[in-house]
Amino acid sequence: MLLLAAAFIVAFVLLLYMVSPLISPKCLKLPGAHVVVTGGSSGIGKCIAIECYKQGAFITLIARDENKLLQTKKEIEKYSVNDKQVVLCISVDVSKDYEQVENVLKQAQEKLGPVDMLVNCAGTSVTGKFEDIEVNSFERLMAVNYLGSVYPSRAVIATMKERRMGRIVFVSSQAGQLGLFGYTAYSPTKFALRGLAEALQMEVKPYNVYVTVAYPPDTDTPGFAEESKTKPLETKLISETSSVCQAEQVARVIVKDAIQGNFNSSVGSDGYMLSILTSGMSPVTSITEGLQQVVCMGIFRIIGLFYLGSFDSIVRRCMMQREKSESADKTE
Repeated sequence: MLLLAAAFIVAFVLLLYMVSPLISPKCLKLPGAHVVVTGGSSGIGKCIAIECYKQGAFITLIARDENKLLQTKKEIEKYSVNDKQVVLCISVDVSKDYEQVENVLKQAQEKLGPVDMLVNCAGTSVTGKFEDIEVNSFERLMAVNYLGSVYPSRAVIATMKERRMGRIVFVSSQAGQLGLFGYTAYSPTKFALRGLAEALQMEVKPYNVYVTVAYPPDTDTPGFAEESKTKPLETKLISETSSVCQAEQVARVIVKDAIQGNFNSSVGSDGYMLSILTSGMSPVTSITEGLQQVVCMGIFRIIGLFYLGSFDSIVRRCMMQREKSESADKTE
């Protein structure tokens, strides 16, 4: 009886693997495609632009700093695979004025053709205890990290639906899957991207347009280095429980998942576990992916509880050390 049950399960799994490619979206071909990357002058955004350019795409880079954009343009052009490729630079703040964002993207499409893939990578971070963060920082982060993705997406979505093809990528963060000490201003903006992505995917899927949410871990970028200068001790200790990834590695994973039309994009074993744990009602692009979530959810929840317990322990230990230090200072 057990053998029969095991055989049935094996046959069922094999059937899922066979059927899965039939329901998965077709890969987007990057050679000749027009890829727009916001926040593309440095960090993950720059590496994504390079990865797409290596595969034959035309690139539009969008960022605020014009000098950085021009430097990045020269660096990207070293990886050209043919003489026709173009790197277009546009200096604009994607979080302030929708009409301005819409106009510059129209100009980009007039020069390089309709946008085949939009990568929303513009973002910033502020860390600190909730009561120590300036109120205007909450407003600024929501504008840059959330509206800075809404505006470009809104500007290209109609054309993608008309053409019945396209990819939109939202670069979130593991802090958009799990709220951590010190990220009360940052995490909500990255959580918001997931809600936007889920709702938008349901709207555009019938038009063969697919949305990807990327959840990179701590990544070695200029932004991460700047953020680390102001991290509370608790945040630093929690961050030490995981390794720092290279931006090039993260970019390769995001580009691969985006062209395949995968909704979730994660890096490493921790990222895979978090994507399963936080899958909830998020869409899947293959039966295999859904099966993995069903099978792994329970055991990953157990592992996750151990992580949460260790994080709470770090926070309590730091609090006790701080109180002990303050008490000693008062008695002197």
